Amino acid sequence: MSEEVQTARPAHAAEPPVVDAPELDPKRWLALMVLLVATFMDLLDVNIVTVAIPSIQEDLGASSAAIQALTVGYTLCFAVILITGGRLGDIFGRKKMFLTGVASFVLASALCALAPSSEMLVGSRVLQGIAAAIMVPQVLAIIHVTFPPQEIGRVVSLYASMIGLAIVAGPLLGGVLIHWNPFDLGWRTIFAVNLPIGTAALVAASLWMRESRSPRNTRLDIVGMVLAIVGLLLLLLPLLRGRELGWPAWSIVALVASVPVLALFVVYERHKTRKDGSPLVVLSLFRIRTFGAGIGTQLLFSCIPAGFFLTWTLYLQGGLGWSALHTGLTAIPFSLGVPIAGNYAVRKLFPRYGRNCLFAGALMMLTGLLLYAWTAQHVGSAITSWHAVAPMLLLGSGMGMLLAPLTGMTLTEVQPREAGSASGLINAAGQLGAALGVAIIGGIFFSALAGNAGPQADRVVPAVQAAAPGQAAIKICAIDSLGQADLTAVPDSCRSLAGGGDPGQQAAVGTALTDIRERTFVATFSETLYWAAGGLAGVICLLFLLPRQPRRPTMS
Repeated sequence: MSEEVQTARPAHAAEPPVVDAPELDPKRWLALMVLLVATFMDLLDVNIVTVAIPSIQEDLGASSAAIQALTVGYTLCFAVILITGGRLGDIFGRKKMFLTGVASFVLASALCALAPSSEMLVGSRVLQGIAAAIMVPQVLAIIHVTFPPQEIGRVVSLYASMIGLAIVAGPLLGGVLIHWNPFDLGWRTIFAVNLPIGTAALVAASLWMRESRSPRNTRLDIVGMVLAIVGLLLLLLPLLRGRELGWPAWSIVALVASVPVLALFVVYERHKTRKDGSPLVVLSLFRIRTFGAGIGTQLLFSCIPAGFFLTWTLYLQGGLGWSALHTGLTAIPFSLGVPIAGNYAVRKLFPRYGRNCLFAGALMMLTGLLLYAWTAQHVGSAITSWHAVAPMLLLGSGMGMLLAPLTGMTLTEVQPREAGSASGLINAAGQLGAALGVAIIGGIFFSALAGNAGPQADRVVPAVQAAAPGQAAIKICAIDSLGQADLTAVPDSCRSLAGGGDPGQQAAVGTALTDIRERTFVATFSETLYWAAGGLAGVICLLFLLPRQPRRPTMS
């Protein structure tokens, strides 16, 4: 594609506007390092908290609601403000907004590390999410306006690799930090580690990053911001919390209400475009085939890894009793596959084979899911990390071959002046897809978990040396414990089993319940992966909407 790089003509010679400059930035690769570090820091904080939950509960006496708010508060604020954050970069300067986001993120991390109560910790996590929503959309926007078209693919592959690495590094790094316990900080270490990293990123960005913004005289769309935030809030909050709360009436009402609010947002954005050309979302972007199809594919694709890693973690840690460190080490093949395959795809495969490269990546992920499902089903609770090497490598390599070229292709025909808006939409699609994946695939997992508990108990209980009433009580305990939202809670039916009785009998009961739990998690994980594979088949169908070959961009 022949991409025009526009240079604005200043109205006042003494105070020229900052625009997307046509000359190459000699420090662009140094600036990229800062952008990747910021991306890693954000994604790390999404996943690292789960490892520290027991320590936080013990130290602060946090309730289960507060613990859930730690993750949901961050994710929700991040997701609903992403689009606004991207547009702020177009208007006020992408470097300025990036620095603002990083500085705010560091400050919020310090507040998390110093939090004397669970309430302050939750509030600080909310601030972290808002800061990340300002910081993260600038990453793709700055990449798009800083690097020439022939380098974008390589850069985006590094960006996608960082995403894959951060997804699986969170629990691993969290486990290492809490075990190491530097300065005797305990769980606070996972937040304190952001302070030196974020400060270094601030200094480096100030020195190496070039400012850019849209050359248009764009104004802030306050009404659009409010409508977007409210609509996404009504949509995402039920998706993130509905299942755990048993889908109360308010969650259904919120989901239904999100439709007219988001529809009103689209209507207003069209009006705003006609009125002064300063909408929050440039709807004309969706007329670009690669962008519209790319956003749709990104939305559906993001469901798969989010849903997979949720159920995978529950299966290994909640079902088989693996530690966070063991689980994180098992994901190493995935972490290696994403950058290696992604880099090779954007440099060699995608320029030559175009859309077929994306198909190959999706098929590799599909094979990985089916292989993992088959392996888990046939090996059972005796599965080891070595059994996971091939499926995790296929999943990581496939994700690298699909995500890296897809992100670059989505941005290919976007004008630099709309880079912030486009980046915000791409990130928002990813977050919405992840929320949908957690809600849908997670919902399938928990529903199947409750349904599989009874049949698995029927296989195990007859072998337990106990009277018939005792065998029935074991089955009831298993069904109750695996059919609840909080899998760590002990139902009343299980407490009655724990009291009194012969020690040998109690040991047999405990062994039977553990066996039922492991069998149920194994069967449920395999079943859920088959559903996830069906979702990936939908991604393959969407890929047909993309052009066969990428347009070959040239600098002009």
